[in-house]
Amino acid sequence: MPQAPIDILLVEDNPGDVFLISEALAMGRVPKRVHVVEDGEDALRYLSKQGKFRDARPPDLILLDLNLPKIDGRQVLEIVKESRDLRHIPIVVLSTSTSERDVVSAYEHHANCYLGKPATLEEFFELVCQVEEYWLQCVALPAL
Repeated sequence: MPQAPIDILLVEDNPGDVFLISEALAMGRVPKRVHVVEDGEDALRYLSKQGKFRDARPPDLILLDLNLPKIDGRQVLEIVKESRDLRHIPIVVLSTSTSERDVVSAYEHHANCYLGKPATLEEFFELVCQVEEYWLQCVALPAL
């Protein structure tokens, strides 16, 4: 029996990173649908099914950049993890920031994982493949 696709919400404002992440995920073995929003405001709208996102599927996994326009990724993380309806969704922070303050803050706000974005294309693809392998093949995700 074919596996149902995993829904991933990618919250990323850098078009190059969106392309790389999407391409790396497309190469994976697990069927998935990647939904992209470019700022924290749209991420929260997507998650609460507001406006153009009223028919959005609840994501099984969120890939979240921290440095976002409108509403910062740090705030998105805090709001999602404080929400009774959303806090069960695993959030993988993918950020260029490797500052200890950002890492500690993300975990204090219940990020499930914090990963620094690699500098090279090869490392970037490898990291996204590892994210897929771990989060979509090893971990049991909550059923909604």
